[in-house]
Amino acid sequence: MSHVLVVDLARNMIMTALLIASPMLVVALAVGLVISIIQAVTQIQEQTLSFVPKLVAVAVTFIIALPWIIQIMVKYTSELFRSLPSMIS
Repeated sequence: MSHVLVVDLARNMIMTALLIASPMLVVALAVGLVISIIQAVTQIQEQTLSFVPKLVAVAVTFIIALPWIIQIMVKYTSELFRSLPSMIS
């Protein structure tokens, strides 16, 4: 197994992980920003106030994006298994 193959596998794995996690991270960032602006305007500095809306928004985003996430994961796994014979030799 060459160094180029290992680097390519690691790059593909990291890109797939980022692609899978990005919808939830973007929603959490947006909801956190909106809640922070609301807290700054109203001067309510309660730390738990931002946790519940972020949790709900990320959960809803996960449920909505789940078919797409599964499709990406199945594609990555099938490509990995398909390239397994060339990795061994």
